[in-house]
Amino acid sequence: MTDPATPPAQPFSVVRLDVPGGREVTHRDVAANGARFHIAELGDGPLVLLLHGFPQFWWTWRHQLGALADAGFRAVAMDLRGVGGSDRTPRGYDPAGLALDITGVIRSLGEPDAALVGHDLGGYLAWTAAAMRPKLVRRLAVTSMPHPRRWRSAMLSDVRQSRANSYIWGFQRPWIPERQLTADDGALVGRLIRDWSGPRPPEEEAVEVYRRAMCVPSTAHCSIEPYRWMVRSLARPDGIQFNRRMKRPVRVPTLHLHGSLDPVLRTRSAAGSGEYVEAPYRWRLFDGLGHFPHEEDPVAFSTELINWLKDPEPDR
Repeated sequence: MTDPATPPAQPFSVVRLDVPGGREVTHRDVAANGARFHIAELGDGPLVLLLHGFPQFWWTWRHQLGALADAGFRAVAMDLRGVGGSDRTPRGYDPAGLALDITGVIRSLGEPDAALVGHDLGGYLAWTAAAMRPKLVRRLAVTSMPHPRRWRSAMLSDVRQSRANSYIWGFQRPWIPERQLTADDGALVGRLIRDWSGPRPPEEEAVEVYRRAMCVPSTAHCSIEPYRWMVRSLARPDGIQFNRRMKRPVRVPTLHLHGSLDPVLRTRSAAGSGEYVEAPYRWRLFDGLGHFPHEEDPVAFSTELINWLKDPEPDR
């Protein structure tokens, strides 16, 4: 683990990349919630903050950064705590703490609020931030992740969902998952991305990027820690308290996106999340896409997202 005051030891070339089209994003670090976070930024306008999932980092939003910038938004993709170019800290991997990282970055960027766009774990944290700090979230878009209370219920009561998330149960073992993720230059990362995708997985070059990023020291451990908390806290007071806090409804317009072929989060698990939203809620199912719709069909995903962000009446 590195001290929060010390930049993580890794070659910048692993995570400080450009995006398609030869466009150079602005890479910089911002301080928030006691740590330093790497962001990639493109465009000017209302802030859209993009939150990656597992086993990826900010670069998963490479297609959306350009599309959002062209549409008149300030698009910022951040690396979550412990991943990519952000600090690897010993603690702070519970969802409430990670959500405060996100809202702290919004403040550090000098913005009054942001539209949050989250995938997978980033979606879980986006739901959390919208409930905990509603004044800082203008709109919410989540893909491939149910509301945290729906996720908890499905993991405990739906055998098929619990089986689909068997990798999360496997993460509860000490040390072994970290070694598996980094063995053979991150080969498991490549297998997970291919297995979780639909018939149009991310290009092989992208998979290689994710494999290299996972092999940066301490990344595998920090990537797993949020999932360890999510399971180990199910019966603990802190987990029960978090679940109660998430009863607080989301009161901002919400777009919920999901791939019909997602083998990790079942459509049935995600689809009931609207009961926790007391605002315009739009559900969009992408036929023929898996767990990574923003990479499997970036044009369709970006079009859906931008049209919704620009819609002054998102409840239509």
